[in-house]
Amino acid sequence: MSAARPFRSPLPTGHSGRACTAPLFALVVSATLLAGLAPASSQTTLRPSIGTPTADATSADALKQRQQELDAARAAQKSAAEAQERLKADIASIGQDRSKLNQQLVDVAAQVRGVEARIGEAETRLRGLDAREQDLRDSLESRRSEIIEVLAALQRAGRRTPPALLVRPEDALQSLRTAMLLGSVVPEMRSRAEKLSADLGELLNVRKTIGTERDKLALDRDKLRADQTRLAALVDERQRQQATAEKDMQAEGVRAVALAQQVDTLQGLISTMEQDVKSAAKAAVTASLQGVPVNNKPDVNALRNPNRKSPAIAFASSKGMLAFPVNGIKIRGFGGSDGASSVDKGISLATRPGAQVTTPCDGWVVYAGPFRSYGQLLILNAGGGYHVLIAGMERISVTIGQFVQAGEPVATMGATSQVASILATNASQPVLYVEFRKDGTPIDPGPWWATNEGEKVRG
Repeated sequence: MSAARPFRSPLPTGHSGRACTAPLFALVVSATLLAGLAPASSQTTLRPSIGTPTADATSADALKQRQQELDAARAAQKSAAEAQERLKADIASIGQDRSKLNQQLVDVAAQVRGVEARIGEAETRLRGLDAREQDLRDSLESRRSEIIEVLAALQRAGRRTPPALLVRPEDALQSLRTAMLLGSVVPEMRSRAEKLSADLGELLNVRKTIGTERDKLALDRDKLRADQTRLAALVDERQRQQATAEKDMQAEGVRAVALAQQVDTLQGLISTMEQDVKSAAKAAVTASLQGVPVNNKPDVNALRNPNRKSPAIAFASSKGMLAFPVNGIKIRGFGGSDGASSVDKGISLATRPGAQVTTPCDGWVVYAGPFRSYGQLLILNAGGGYHVLIAGMERISVTIGQFVQAGEPVATMGATSQVASILATNASQPVLYVEFRKDGTPIDPGPWWATNEGEKVRG
């Protein structure tokens, strides 16, 4: 008679044994460690080995690292110098070709605003991802004891092999009881492990996405700085050429600011500039001969002429075609309460610090400088009796009498709001104020704004 052979329990592998628990245990442990949420008892403490570097070796490593940082800084400085030389060469190649300069200004300003828009969108996405990451971490932290319990149970189950069934009845009975117990406990443990694993997996995916978004954001910020540098150089060249053409431009600007201190209203300022300041008066006369719509169908192709010195499209015919002067969110609209027992005569756009401001339409500058509670104020005569007022910038880069094309850079925002009526609302961002006027009366600018990117007026 042969010896009795032990045999394994018929318990399904999905209910016990290493086949069930090992993958879950490995998944939960690896995800927990990667997420930085491993229980204190499961974390390994790294101790210095016998071959720990000496103080001299550490000092040498530090010196080497500092040398690498110095080399990187020198390389960056050299790259910046080379970029600056290329920029100077590009501007020198433009020379006195104003049409080429105008096209460069409009194109680079559009690039700057495009990058600004991408940065704003990326920051919005990152805020949502950061909030989701924090929610997941808080949830997992509050379940730390459960994670420890699940890990320990899975580890024990993974190491325990099913008992052998011998010929003795008591052995068979014990094995069946163990199988029944594992059959009822393991499914519940598996469910808890899978839930933890799913949460940890989502956390890892969120963190990976955050890393990717931050890398893209860093690249966009580098590009924005490069584009802003190029745009500043182009603006300086434009103003240099303008100053050469208008010898008395600086004196006119000083006189305009002095006159502005003597009037109290925007309409009074417009009238004073267009009557008493030579360059503004000349611009106003030129504007009065332009801008009257000849027909109801504007010639959009005229916008492609960078050498134009008068509006390509009559302002009255450009409804539904103008872009906001700056990337931002409208926080107050025409006709709404201004918070001071009056109504808004324009719109207010909350924007990024240092954002680029471009002109929404062709027109002549009839005022550029500080005025009352508006901070820095820019007034454009768009022809046909229309004026566009833009306020709240930190710095204006055009001068009185100058003709500017749609999309051309005219100013930059500061770090905070400059308009007194906006300051009263405790706005935490810089805010641009835009107002349209027809024959001196404020009008609703709503019909003029484009509804999508493809319809916006561009030079």
